[in-house]
Amino acid sequence: MSYEYDKSDKLATSGRVLMNVETPVREIEGAVDSTIRHDWTVEEISGLFDLPFSDLIFKAQTVHRQYFDPNEVQLSTLLSIKTGGCAEDCKYCPQSSHYDTGLKAEKLMAVERIVQDAARAKEMGATRYCMGAAWREPKDRDIEKIAEITKAIKGMGLETCMTLGMLTQDQADRLAEAGLDYYNHNIDTSPEYYAHIITTRSFEDRLETLDRVRKAGMKVCSGGILGMGETRLDRVRMLQVLANLAPHPESVPINNLIGVPGTPFADGSTVDAIEFVRTIAVARILMPRSHVRLSAGREDMSQETQTLCFLAGANSMFYGEKLLTRGNPKENEDMALLGKLGMRPENADL
Repeated sequence: MSYEYDKSDKLATSGRVLMNVETPVREIEGAVDSTIRHDWTVEEISGLFDLPFSDLIFKAQTVHRQYFDPNEVQLSTLLSIKTGGCAEDCKYCPQSSHYDTGLKAEKLMAVERIVQDAARAKEMGATRYCMGAAWREPKDRDIEKIAEITKAIKGMGLETCMTLGMLTQDQADRLAEAGLDYYNHNIDTSPEYYAHIITTRSFEDRLETLDRVRKAGMKVCSGGILGMGETRLDRVRMLQVLANLAPHPESVPINNLIGVPGTPFADGSTVDAIEFVRTIAVARILMPRSHVRLSAGREDMSQETQTLCFLAGANSMFYGEKLLTRGNPKENEDMALLGKLGMRPENADL
């Protein structure tokens, strides 16, 4: 399949015309109360990005309140259960074997150690436990161990999510049988910019794994990364591909690049905070029922930027002092911010 953008591409050009910026508020409120769409065009999404900031935030908030409690945030904790030594050459990733980042390759963690960490995460208020293994694709023997881990975490009353690289259909089916709730496989960027980020797999490979996850009956977690030198059009195209999946990913993580020494993107390209918030708002409008998650890079965001993201429709975040290999705000800092905003964790009595 090809996703090159041109005027004849149905993915890029089909759909309805974006509402006029001059549309009265009552008409806007009615327009966003529409069926979930999977036919967004580049022109429509670009038009959303170009809206005056207050209009965009109002529209995103209106959509958000139709499907979610605006004062709740879903908390997920992320653990690297197999670190380093990945054969992929993702230019942003410190776990790639192609780069010298000082990270040593490790074996898959013991089940007992993972369960212990999950118990702490649940105690701290997380409702979803996400686990990542640095593989290009797991071997069948790895899947049996992952299934065992999944069952153990599910038995604790937590939602489960894994990111393990590319999957075959049999592997996806086995994970679903074990009870895995979500599978994370980010598309990272636009189809057109993808080859500038990764050369060891194609954009179509990403979409095929997502399709296998869906066929297996699991929920999809898929988003992207901002700050890798992409243009706004790349951000538009990335969101377009996600929004035109049917159904939409249930979870959409939006990452802000963390430049890691030793990787080609060590210096990165800073995305303006307002542009980041605009991306969150557009994701919310395009995928109304999805959890839009603040992911990597939040440690470098001010409380004010995070607050604007919540206002724009973000309603999920990684919670805990460490992501796969990089830092994250401390739990008490997050709870203090949520308390200051009058917000609370989703499905948790804290």
